[in-house]
Amino acid sequence: MSGPDPGDAHQQDSIISISGVQKSYDGIALIGKNLDLRIRRGEFLTILGPSGSGKTTTLMMIAGFEVPTAGEIRLNGRDITRTPPYKRGIGVVFQNYALFPHMNIAENIGYPLKVRGVDSGKIVKMVEDALAMVKLSGFGTRRPAQLSGGQQQRVALARALVFQPELILLDEPLGALDKKLREQMQYELKQIHEELGVTMVYVTHDQSEALIMSDRVAVFDNGIMQQLASPVELYEHPVNAFVADFIGENNRLSGIVKEVNPGRVSVQLPDGELVEALAVNQFSIGDPAILSIRPERVVREPSDDFENIFSAAMKKQIYLGEAIRDVMRFGGSDEFVMKTDNSEESRIAGHATTIKIGWRTSHCLAFERT
Repeated sequence: MSGPDPGDAHQQDSIISISGVQKSYDGIALIGKNLDLRIRRGEFLTILGPSGSGKTTTLMMIAGFEVPTAGEIRLNGRDITRTPPYKRGIGVVFQNYALFPHMNIAENIGYPLKVRGVDSGKIVKMVEDALAMVKLSGFGTRRPAQLSGGQQQRVALARALVFQPELILLDEPLGALDKKLREQMQYELKQIHEELGVTMVYVTHDQSEALIMSDRVAVFDNGIMQQLASPVELYEHPVNAFVADFIGENNRLSGIVKEVNPGRVSVQLPDGELVEALAVNQFSIGDPAILSIRPERVVREPSDDFENIFSAAMKKQIYLGEAIRDVMRFGGSDEFVMKTDNSEESRIAGHATTIKIGWRTSHCLAFERT
C-alpha cells in the first residue's frame, strides 16, 4: 500500500498555485510557457531572470494586471485567473513607487484602507503602525516629492502592508536605489518578512539580491522556469548551464566527452587537457559538454591528491579589497578566473607568467551542450 504523496503537504500549504499557465501578447510568441509553480504560505520567493525572461509577466498575472492566455491561477484554492486586481486582496510594490503626488504620505498609505471602507479612526492608527514598521514615524504630513528615493520606497511598502494582506508582490522595488541603500533595504525587507510572516514574491534580475533575501528562488529564462530551489541548492547544484552561468560567477569551458563513468565524465578541452567532472546529464563518448567551475573553487598550487591539476597562463590580477581575482588563459578560454582571499602571497602570485591551478572533481559540473 503506497503512502501519501509528499507533494500533498506543499499543495495544501500553497497560498498561490499556478497550473499550466501560458501568456502570449500576439497569439504567436509565448512570454510564459506551461508554467507550474506553487508558492508556499509565509515564504520569501524570488523570481529571477534576465530581461525578457517572463518574470515580471508572471508577477503581473498573479496580481491580476495581466490575464493568462491559458492555464489557471489559484489563491488559497480559489480560482482568481480572471478576477480583477482590486478583488484579490494582494499588496503590490512597483519599482517606480506609484505614489500619488497630490497626497501626503499618510493619505498615500491610507488609500487602500479608504477604498475598502475602513473607519477613518482606525485608518489613522493603522497608518501610524505602518509608518513605524518602515521606520518613517513622523513623516505622515510630508509629500512624496519631499522624500528621498529610499524613503519613497518605504512608503510604497507601507502602503502594500497597511491592509494586512496575506501576499505581497514586489516588482524590482529596489532597482532605482544606489548600491549602499539597496543593500540596506534588502535586509530591512527580509526583517519585515520574518517579523510579519507575510508571503512575499519578489522579482529581480540581480542574482546576489536573490541569494541574500530568498527562501527559494525560481530562475526564469525564455518564458520557462529553469529551476526552483533554495539559494544554496541553486548555487551548488544548478540543473543546467544557464542556471550555473546566471547564478554567481562561473568559469565555462567547452569540450568533448572522452570517458564515461558512473556519475562522472572525462572531458577533453580544445588545448588537449582532460578534465574530470561530475555528470549532471547523461553522456556518451563523443558528446559535446559544457564544464562549470566556480572561481572560488579553483586553487593555486594544488596538492597532488587533486584530480584536476593544470598549468595556466596568467593575464592579469584584479584587486577587489577583500579578495584577489586572477584572470588566466586556460582550456580555450582567455577569461578563466580564480578568486582567492586577499593575502601577500596571492598578490605576489599575480606577477607570475604561468601558474599551477587545480580543483576537485566534485567542484566541476558537466552539462549537455544545447
